[in-house]
Amino acid sequence: MSSEPPPGSGQQPPDDDPFRKQPPPAEGSGSPYSAPPPPYGDTPGGDPYGGGSYPTDPLAGMPPLAPSGRRTLARIIDMILVAIVVGLVTWGFGVNEYDMNGDNVQYGKSFAQSLLAAVLYIAYDTVMISRSGQTLGKKWLGMRVANLDNGSTPSTQTTLIRSAVLWIPFAFCCACIWTAISGGWSYFDKPYKQGLHDKAAKTVVVSTG
Repeated sequence: MSSEPPPGSGQQPPDDDPFRKQPPPAEGSGSPYSAPPPPYGDTPGGDPYGGGSYPTDPLAGMPPLAPSGRRTLARIIDMILVAIVVGLVTWGFGVNEYDMNGDNVQYGKSFAQSLLAAVLYIAYDTVMISRSGQTLGKKWLGMRVANLDNGSTPSTQTTLIRSAVLWIPFAFCCACIWTAISGGWSYFDKPYKQGLHDKAAKTVVVSTG
């Protein structure tokens, strides 16, 4: 017996996110998407959904994963945009006005700029992605960030975690090296092409076009 609601029942999904993943066509005598699935790792002895196979792939129904090369290009675009703002702000506050040879002064200048850059990058990513799943770079190149479990736009809390993992180390060590490692992880990660910041936030980057 199918557990799928009858056509024209007027039921709406609980989340109106237009990017929320869509279930594939029903198979067999019922649809596994007609009721919430059991928690991951649960392996029931039979199919509680009236037929069909249990969807083990979180990406089922979502757009294809975005290529890592395009993700890198989008990140470079975003870094350039924010770097322009960082340069203007540090110049406005006189962070670059000192011209001394002392190591402490030079380190202080460098750390202040890196800390400001990290704060602005975190704010930029958090605000943009929590609103639409896209930074400007991702929007221009046709991709977005999505929750791995349901494909919806990440919440502010999830996006803050993702952004903090990517950008906080930027202020304290290795600057762009950590960003390259975290983002470059997607080139080798299988099966979801996640960067280290994606893994921390349980997100993926998918194509929009």
